Amino acid sequence: MGGHGGHGGSGGNGDGRPAEAAGTGLRFPCRFEIKAMGEQSHRFEALVQAIVSRHIRETDMLRTRARLSRNGRYVSITCIIWAKSRAQLDAIYQELSDCPDVLFAL
Repeated sequence: MGGHGGHGGSGGNGDGRPAEAAGTGLRFPCRFEIKAMGEQSHRFEALVQAIVSRHIRETDMLRTRARLSRNGRYVSITCIIWAKSRAQLDAIYQELSDCPDVLFAL
């Protein structure tokens, strides 16, 4: 699930420039926002952070923020990370999609 893009390799193309993901315009490494939506609970933000953190270095989690839905039943968690490759993003989105508490990821 999710609207993620980009494909990159190790973060470079051998000439010192960032690697560009074919057809996406993304260049790795880059700042990237991952959003996950679920039912509001005291543990959902920590769950999303834990899933994302398994795929990145600790210093690559730049920021997180939570936003409640109008009625307060759902919460959207945004993790802003320093992404290294398309494969890394794919792995994050796959794990988020596999989690039953995550209703969807963007």
